This record gives sequence, structure tokens and C-alpha cells, in this order.
Amino acid sequence: MQTKTLGIAIITIGIIMMVYTGFNYVTTEKVVDLGPIEINKQTNHPVQWSPIIGGVLLIGGIVILVLDKKGRT
Repeated sequence: MQTKTLGIAIITIGIIMMVYTGFNYVTTEKVVDLGPIEINKQTNHPVQWSPIIGGVLLIGGIVILVLDKKGRT
């Protein structure tokens, strides 16, 4: 049962990684602070990965499911 759950989880992660090839997050840092005047800088940090990695995970999950079914018979 746990092998089947692992295979399904890997397939799901692989599909998500193929559809969404990355995300961005923003950090804010204080540049100048002069009494009531404050200047902040927002920096964008992209995180990208190749959709090929998602395809490899998808195929790996399918292989895990197939091997689990062969082992039960």
C-alpha cells in the first residue's frame, strides 16, 4: 500500500512540475531609515526548474506503480 501511495505522490509532483516551471518570491529590505522617512527595496527571486525533471518524476512514478502491481501477482 505504501509503494502505491509513493508512486501516486511522485506522479502528482511530476505533473505539477511540468505545468508550473517555477515560481517567484519577493523580499523587502530597508535601504534608508532617516527618522520618519524610510526607503525600502523589494527584490524579486525567481526559482526555475526544467520541465524535463517533472517528466522524469512522472515516468519514475509510473514505473513504481507498475513494479508494485507485478510484485503482488
